[in-house]
Amino acid sequence: MTAEDWLAPLRERQLVPDDTRAAFVVGSAARGWHNPRSDYDIYLVSDRLHEAGTSEAVPVPLEPAFVGVEVFYAREKRWELKYWCEAQIDQILDKVSWEAYERGTVAGNVLVRLEEQTLARIGHCLPLIGADWIEERRARLATTAFRSFVVARSLGEADMYVEDALGQMEAGDLESATLSARLAFGRAVDALLEGEGEYGSHQPKWRANRFKAASPSLLTFEEYWTVETMRTYESADPGPWIENVLTLCQDIAMRVDVS
Repeated sequence: MTAEDWLAPLRERQLVPDDTRAAFVVGSAARGWHNPRSDYDIYLVSDRLHEAGTSEAVPVPLEPAFVGVEVFYAREKRWELKYWCEAQIDQILDKVSWEAYERGTVAGNVLVRLEEQTLARIGHCLPLIGADWIEERRARLATTAFRSFVVARSLGEADMYVEDALGQMEAGDLESATLSARLAFGRAVDALLEGEGEYGSHQPKWRANRFKAASPSLLTFEEYWTVETMRTYESADPGPWIENVLTLCQDIAMRVDVS
């Protein structure tokens, strides 16, 4: 669809504020990963926060302290619009400055999920209005420590699950160790992909697509998919599979550049 094709249902419902700086499609539709059941997600950024009588207010740790959400149905699709003001986007970018990173701010405490998701989506969105505004924010994002923050967060979580799995194996709890190893592997792969600029670890359903898009040299897709689908797992003797996965996680952790 053209930009106007996307915007037409919004304009018909008077859902595009007059002071809109940017509007862009995000999520699976922006990446070409959508399917007939997928929703359409669009972000709109204005000078001041848009408040409509039918909108839901989603709290965020910013000023203003909420994001407006409008939902409607058109063309046999569910459309979800998120309304931001420009100052909120700039505040999120400020949170991931190099100054914040060098102060030793705990990586997992920097952004809430919606904030992280928003920065991740700016890099892979489909511009409808304000292409220059979007490019400016992409350029600014590239100068921040966002990549380092999310990689450090994912590696930290991977290490936590590795330790869990090791302890569970020592205790003979191989079922729990299997689950912890799977979680460790997922977070280690997320760190690998985030290191390549493929963000979005909060949505593991797209991990395989993100892997194909990033095509990291450290691991082939076949190697990744063999572990992800537990192809070589033996329920009668899970120990070797768990140990191999944990070793792979530790190898990824040592070779992913956080800085």
